[in-house]
Amino acid sequence: MASIHTVDIAGQRSPGAIRATWLRPGRLAAICWVAAVVGLLSLLPIGRLLLAAIAPGWELDLAAFAGRITTTTALRATWHTLDTAFFGAVLAIAIGAPFALAVALTDMPGRRTLGFLLLLPLMIAPQVTALSWLHLFGPSSALLNALGIAPPPGTPNPVIGREGIILLYGVQHAPIVFVTLRVGLARIPRDFVEAAHAAGASTSHLLLTIVQPLMRPYLLAASALAFVSGVGNFGIPALLGLPVNYLTLPTLIYRQMSSFGPGVLPQMASLSVVIAALALTGVAMQALATRDAGRYSGGLPARLPLGRWCWPLTALAWTAILLMVVLPALALVSTALVPSFGVTLTFETATLANFTEVLTRQAATMRAFRNSTLLSASAAVILAAGVIPFALALDRFGARWRRGAQAALELPYAVPGITLAIACILLFLRPLPLIGSLYATAWIILVAYLMRFATFAARPVATAIRQIPRDLDEAAAAAGAGALRRMWTITAPLVAPATVAGALLVFMGAFNELTVSALLWSGGNETLGVILFSLEEAGLAAHAAAIAVSTIVAVVLILGLLDRLSGRLPAGVLPWR
Repeated sequence: MASIHTVDIAGQRSPGAIRATWLRPGRLAAICWVAAVVGLLSLLPIGRLLLAAIAPGWELDLAAFAGRITTTTALRATWHTLDTAFFGAVLAIAIGAPFALAVALTDMPGRRTLGFLLLLPLMIAPQVTALSWLHLFGPSSALLNALGIAPPPGTPNPVIGREGIILLYGVQHAPIVFVTLRVGLARIPRDFVEAAHAAGASTSHLLLTIVQPLMRPYLLAASALAFVSGVGNFGIPALLGLPVNYLTLPTLIYRQMSSFGPGVLPQMASLSVVIAALALTGVAMQALATRDAGRYSGGLPARLPLGRWCWPLTALAWTAILLMVVLPALALVSTALVPSFGVTLTFETATLANFTEVLTRQAATMRAFRNSTLLSASAAVILAAGVIPFALALDRFGARWRRGAQAALELPYAVPGITLAIACILLFLRPLPLIGSLYATAWIILVAYLMRFATFAARPVATAIRQIPRDLDEAAAAAGAGALRRMWTITAPLVAPATVAGALLVFMGAFNELTVSALLWSGGNETLGVILFSLEEAGLAAHAAAIAVSTIVAVVLILGLLDRLSGRLPAGVLPWR
C-alpha cells in the first residue's frame, strides 16, 4: 500500500526521490491543506459518531452497541426503513427508467423540458413534496374542493402511512434514476442500433438484447442510489409517518431526541451508525456497479425514432408529469391561497393573506427566512472562497489519491443528514478550546452545512481545474509568478463560473435543508424546513403551504440562473443538461 501511495502521489519510484518530492514546500503544503479540509469536514464527525456508538466511555463495548440497535422499537424502525426504501426504489425505477429512455434515446418532442420538470422533485425539499401531496388528497383539499371532487369529510388521507411514503419515495427519487440511466444511455454508440436495425431487429428486440444488457450496471447503480436516498429521507416519513406512528430510523431518532434530549446520545449514535452503514452499503454497490460501465462508449449517441408511437407516448409522458409534478404543486398553491385550511378556493375566497402573514408579519417565519438565507449564503460564500485552493491542491495528487480524497469529502453527504446531525452534537455539545460549545447556537448549523455541502462546491471546480492546460501555469511560473499570484490571476478567473455554480448548488441545498437542522436548531435559530414542519404539525397548513410555495419559487429562480450559466460550465455539472 505504501508503494502504491508513493508512486501515485509523487510519480517517481526511487524512495529517496519520493521523500525529496514529498518534502517540497509546495507539495507538502498541498498535502497538509487537503488532509486538514477532509479531516475536519468529513473524517472527524464520522469518527466521533463511530466512537460514541461502539465506545461511549472510550472503551470498546460491542455488546452494549448490539443491545441498543436490537430493541423492539429499533428493529421495527429498521424494518420500516428497509421496506419503504426498497419498494420506493422499485417505484423510482418504474418511473425514472421510461423517462430516461424517452429523453436520451428517442425523438420525443419537448424531451428536454420533460427532463427538467421530472428533476424538480429532486431539487425541492422532501418535506415540501410531502406537503404538496398531503394537500392534493383528502377531504380538505382546496384544489379538489374547488373542482367539486373532494372525498367526503372524515375520509382518511390516502398518502399518510406506509403506502404514501413508498409512493412519494418513488416520485422524489425517480429523478436520481433518470439522471443515472441517462448518462449510460447517452454513451450507447449509434452504430450498435443501426447494425441491429440493418439485421432486421425490431425496436423492442433491440431494447431487450442490446440496450438492456448494456444498461444493467447503470440500472443497479440507480437502484442503489434510490435505496440510499430512501434510507436517509426524513422529510417524507416525518410528515406522512409520524401522524400514524409509522417510524423509520430517522424519525425514530428525531422523536427520541425531541423527547429525551442529549441524554440518549449513545442510543442515537448507535442508530445513526446503522443508518450510515445501510447508506454506505448502497453507495458501495453503486460504485461497484458502475466500475466497468461505459467501456463500449464512442461515436454518436444512439437514437430510436418513435414513428407512429411518437404522439401517444408524448401524451403519456406529459400526463405523468401532470400527475406527479403539476397537480401537487397546484394543490400547494391552492392551499396557500385560501384563508384557512378546508375553505373552498373560489374567486371570492382567494387571498394573498397567508403570504403576507408569513413573509411580513410572523416573527418566527420571517426569522426562519432570514436564518435560512444567512446560513445558506454563509456556507456558499465560505465554501466558494476555500474551494479553489483546495481543488488546486487536490490536483497535485495522483488519480487514485485524488479519488480517495474526493470520496472522503463526500462522506458527510453520502450518509443521511440525521447521522451528520448526531455527529455534530457529539462534537460540539461540550466546550472545546478556543471555540467553546456550539450546541444550541446557529454556528453548529453553519458548520454542519459546511460539512454536508462541501462536495457540491468542490466537484464543479475540481472538474474545471482539470480542464485547464498545465502550460498556462508552467509559463506563468517560468515568468516568476508565485503560487498565489498564479492562482488569482490564472486559475480563479478560468474557474469562476464553476465556482459560482457550486456556490449556488450549496445555497439551494442548504436553503431547503430540514434533516440536519431538525436536530440542531434552537430558539431564535429556526430554519425554513423546521418552521414549515412545525406549522404543519400545529395545524397551520395554509401558512405552511405559503412558505413551501415561496421556497419553490426561490429554487426555480436559482435553477434558472444555473441554466443561464450552463454554457460556461464543465459538462455534467448540471444534471438536466
